[in-house]
Amino acid sequence: MFSLKKSAFISLIFTVLLLCTARLLYAQTGTTAFNRAAFYTAFASDNISTIQKQLDIISKSLQDEKEAFEGALMMKKAGLIKGASHKLTMFKAGREKLENMLNKYADNAEYRFLRLMIQEKAPRILGYDKQIEEDHKYVIEHFKTIPEAAQKAILNYSKSSKVLSPADF
Repeated sequence: MFSLKKSAFISLIFTVLLLCTARLLYAQTGTTAFNRAAFYTAFASDNISTIQKQLDIISKSLQDEKEAFEGALMMKKAGLIKGASHKLTMFKAGREKLENMLNKYADNAEYRFLRLMIQEKAPRILGYDKQIEEDHKYVIEHFKTIPEAAQKAILNYSKSSKVLSPADF
């Protein structure tokens, strides 16, 4: 009789540990899930804290192609931080990440949209404005292949863009 209680107790402990572990794993993956809508909201923001929070989420994300989004946010953040050398260093690091992903996935219209937004807003002195027209055409031609959250961001961005217009879509 004692051994029956002992095995039931051990089973109970094992079940509780298993449930706690599963819950912990779920909580960890839940906090690092990439969300395009949240990304584009952060990107549209001029709040460094909001951008940094999104960068933290993306850096912990398991998404294979996260570098494009990380790079774009880094370049956006570079325009908001203080210190010319810090700005330039962050911009270059972000540009490298985004351009690496564009080299791997040249046919990704969403990445082209990210680059288009940055090129349009980046100071001309940085020389990051050579593919504006090419990206503009590509985004318009391949708009339907872009994820829905990104399509919404494009339509919203086109309302204030000098390059894209709502009539393009």
